[in-house]
Amino acid sequence: MDEAAFLAALPGLAFHAVLAFARLGAAVMVLPGLGEEEVPANIRIGLGLALVVVLLPVVAPGLPAAPDSAAEAVRVILLEVLVGLWLGGLARLIMMAMAVAGQMIALLLGLAQAMVPDPALGGLGTAPGRLLSLAAVVVVLSTGLYAIPLRALVESYALLPVGDPFPAGAGAEAFAAAAAESLALSLRLAAPFVVAAIVINVALGLLARIAPQVQVYFVAIPGQVLLGLALLGAVMPPLLGAFADAARAAFLDLPGLR
Repeated sequence: MDEAAFLAALPGLAFHAVLAFARLGAAVMVLPGLGEEEVPANIRIGLGLALVVVLLPVVAPGLPAAPDSAAEAVRVILLEVLVGLWLGGLARLIMMAMAVAGQMIALLLGLAQAMVPDPALGGLGTAPGRLLSLAAVVVVLSTGLYAIPLRALVESYALLPVGDPFPAGAGAEAFAAAAAESLALSLRLAAPFVVAAIVINVALGLLARIAPQVQVYFVAIPGQVLLGLALLGAVMPPLLGAFADAARAAFLDLPGLR
């Protein structure tokens, strides 16, 4: 390609780069592992630009030419941002299962009053919730699971071509299904602590009936916390393994990989 041909093709290449960044960059802002709140926004934007450089030759054949109308160009770009946020949000929901499970565990352990900043849930959260949120990020990054949503993002160009209307109904259904699966996963992860809390409370109730003179409340709180922390330490390895398996299955079920 000579200089004149390159200059003539440059506007089209720039428009393709903007389209790719709109979808890829929007997704990177919320993708598991890469789009964590702890990662500064400028680094996430840099990751999005790096993905554009790497993936633009792959997705460019399916990208449309630059439209003549500025309004049409803005519409297409906004649609791409919406698609990127939707795909990234579907993957993000599975990560929130760990944070929600941590909130449940904190409530069952009697640690719900110890609040710490938790960007995963927004505002303040409990210490166990924050612990499990960070553990989920470590699992996703250390096992390479973050690559599956990236592959789904590339494959999404065949499922949702650039410029096509966004399927709002199907998209909302997919998001609702992912949210339900995330909540179900959080309940499964917190199940051992639910069972332990039931056993402990039944035992304390029997103790209160058998020995009314015992101050059950003052005995229960430190014992519940100690037993809960011991149970958390014991089940943490299988809990992380169960999350990794569930996250892999959920990521492989993302649109474009089904």
